[in-house]
Amino acid sequence: MRQTELAPGLTSSAIGLGCSSMSHGYSPGERDDRESARVIARAVDLGVTLFDTADVYGPFRNEELLGATLRPYRDRVRITTKCGLTAGPDGRFRRNGRPDYLRSACEGSLRRLQVEAIDVYQLHRVDPAVPLAETWGALGALVAEGKVRHLGISHATVEELDLVHAVCPLSVVQYELSVWCAQSLQDVIPWCRRNGVGFLAFAPLGRGYLSGTVRPSSLSDGDSRVRDPRFQPTAMRANQAIVDGLTAVGARHGVTAAQVAIAWTLALGEGIVPIPGTRHRRWLEDNVAAAHLRLTGDDLRDIAALPAATGRMRWDDDRYADRTRPAVTTG
Repeated sequence: MRQTELAPGLTSSAIGLGCSSMSHGYSPGERDDRESARVIARAVDLGVTLFDTADVYGPFRNEELLGATLRPYRDRVRITTKCGLTAGPDGRFRRNGRPDYLRSACEGSLRRLQVEAIDVYQLHRVDPAVPLAETWGALGALVAEGKVRHLGISHATVEELDLVHAVCPLSVVQYELSVWCAQSLQDVIPWCRRNGVGFLAFAPLGRGYLSGTVRPSSLSDGDSRVRDPRFQPTAMRANQAIVDGLTAVGARHGVTAAQVAIAWTLALGEGIVPIPGTRHRRWLEDNVAAAHLRLTGDDLRDIAALPAATGRMRWDDDRYADRTRPAVTTG
């Protein structure tokens, strides 16, 4: 697979692998660590070099899975993990940007990932209770000590990006980006272009919906998508028009709607790496094959003309205990 430069000294395969759903969020009854390990190993075989996780996925279970599975391939891959969220006994996440906590979290991730240095360490959420410069200074210290090679941040505003980049340079920014969730094209991606920072596009398949394989009846009570307004039955029926449009574009090329959705993110230009997630080798191979799909001008115009998604997604939904920072909406 071709490579793209995310930031100076940091390259990635054109498509990465998001590993969250292997241990967190989606259909908990279907999780299978042994099959997930096979998916990860197959991704390496297919040329995937970037794997995305977080300490809160599991919690900790996903990092342990990646650490054990990728150990034989460490010279061929890059792992990006995240800190700054903790899971409470009630299942809700709390932000923690305190320097002492971040240092402890880093040590735990190093141990679970079985590495001497984390390739990309991302702040999962900004903690409004701690000055961001203080949080970021602590992460910069980990870079200076050689425990972290590159820094990233997820779900930050442009103003926050300016602040942290001035304290210690960013290498990547991570946001949800897909055909039905393109808000970051307005501000965050232009900021990344101006500053030479890479962009990791998580959920390029609309959390599975854009593949055309998700139905209301397929979501179990423990599936985090049941709280997403876009996955309410009425919204899913309305959003079917988006899937139908992607399917029609795919028919011109003999590919799936999922491959079209991933190819759309790739068509946005260099330095943007989609990280679709899956627990199944079949879908992994389908996703990776999208790297070879080149959408035409007509394809892109037809996709741009698709209706906006029904149901607005909040970054900080009711799983998050602190409500002091305004929720960011997209859709």
